[in-house]
Amino acid sequence: MHITHDMIKDAVTKALNDKGKRKFRQSVEFIINFKGIDFKKPENRFNIDIILPNGRGKDVKVLVFADGQLAMDAKNAGAEVKSAGDIPDLAKDHRKLKQLAKDYVFLAEPKLMVTIGKSLGSVLGKMGRLPKPIIGDVKQAIERAKRSVRVGTKGKYLPVVHTLVGSENMDVNQLVENIESVYEKVKGKVGEQNIKSLYVKLTMGKPIKIGVMNEP
Repeated sequence: MHITHDMIKDAVTKALNDKGKRKFRQSVEFIINFKGIDFKKPENRFNIDIILPNGRGKDVKVLVFADGQLAMDAKNAGAEVKSAGDIPDLAKDHRKLKQLAKDYVFLAEPKLMVTIGKSLGSVLGKMGRLPKPIIGDVKQAIERAKRSVRVGTKGKYLPVVHTLVGSENMDVNQLVENIESVYEKVKGKVGEQNIKSLYVKLTMGKPIKIGVMNEP
């Protein structure tokens, strides 16, 4: 069954109506369940960086690994900056590195990517948080990073992916547009025939099914 704009909007509306009262701003999450794909096989795995058209609905902190002028430009654009000289210390302090990976989105000067991969890859790779290289204007790269989410297979490679698509304070139509963007990208990667079901939920809410997808 084809998923329509109205089906997604109905599910998002239900999720927001059932959000209850929390002492924090809840995220809105999108869940995709697959069928007919064995993600334990490396050739079937994927990681896609998707720019949400309406952003994440919350402030996103960006950390840039860079030196020289690029480092100065990144700092002037509001990013936290780590130099090449900081990498060895981070490689020794896994706890600090993991905390940074939870708090920041990482970008890097292209010439530092190999060093970062060798020194920090064992930690960041497992977390799916390796930095993206900065191509072009650093300010624009930072702004894109703030609006992007990485969607992909990980962990035990179960047939499901979860991703943030916004927060509860966003307009319903903005959330629907974000979900549609993610869905179209993933569908283009795996094929609609391999998508079993879709859900939307808030951080503390129950999953709300979107329509009925390819059920046996």
